[in-house]
Amino acid sequence: ERAIARHEVREIEQRHTVDGPRQDVPLDEEDDVVIIYNRVPKTASTSFTNIAYDLCAKNKYHVLHINTTKNNPVMSLQDQVRFVKNVTSWKEMKPGFYHGHVSYLDFAKFGVKKKPIYINVIRDPIERLVSYYYFLRFGDDYRPGLRRRKQGDKKTFDECVAAGGSDCAPEKLWLQIPFFCGHSSECWNVGSRWALEQAKYNLINEYFLVGVTEELEDFIMLLEAALPRFFRGATELYRTGKKSHLRKTTEKKLPTKETIAKLQQSEIWKMENEFYEFALEQFQFVRAHAVREKDGELYILAQNFFYEKIYPKSN
Repeated sequence: ERAIARHEVREIEQRHTVDGPRQDVPLDEEDDVVIIYNRVPKTASTSFTNIAYDLCAKNKYHVLHINTTKNNPVMSLQDQVRFVKNVTSWKEMKPGFYHGHVSYLDFAKFGVKKKPIYINVIRDPIERLVSYYYFLRFGDDYRPGLRRRKQGDKKTFDECVAAGGSDCAPEKLWLQIPFFCGHSSECWNVGSRWALEQAKYNLINEYFLVGVTEELEDFIMLLEAALPRFFRGATELYRTGKKSHLRKTTEKKLPTKETIAKLQQSEIWKMENEFYEFALEQFQFVRAHAVREKDGELYILAQNFFYEKIYPKSN
């Protein structure tokens, strides 16, 4: 897979250098853009990423999957430096859409002049954990033949919680907070109040837009309106495309009210849920100021600001 990836990269770079080296040619401002989608597992990230792949040729940008060893969301310090250098100076891959299961990385720490645009999607924490629990055992309809890590384990999520199993323990809920918190040690200390507050801070100050799985279409609609360079046509593609709702975990059984109530007693759930509610409120705030509803359909607002009293007057 790495050899194939290197070959694909070489082909793209060769296409860009047919007419001479490009490194010294400044990019147009519209093309000098990188989006990073540090996707949280089991939040409908594959459905959204498929849209980016389907649009990249038409909208003329590159899509790159960040594949880390053993899906480790924390990069080594040297890999952080390599990644930041690639993202900021790899002109052949701009404009670029990077996606992968990697926690937030603060580009400002590395002295770069222009930071990437971060986006993300999160999900109700218990629903996300249930989906991941069954995914590890039964897979999904994306790659149905692939053998999963827990394949053969028939225990339901309810039975796991009742037995105090490790795969459904409250500690497994601690994922969306550290993904937004980042690469600091404290981010990965389960139940850290500091990590929760840092994740909130990053969501507001470092992310362009964070959607929720339950309202994915609205998230895509807002991205298309705000960043048409990448997402022109995304909303219609999501509504009509075959890949939009492709990945569904098989054999998933919804947990009982008793199971949910037991998990909700955990301080870890309370913190992850607080972060989810915080993200949901922010997303709904952004949406309320960007769209209007008419006959049950949402419509993007036209430009609502203009300039006047422009001085000095031109002759």
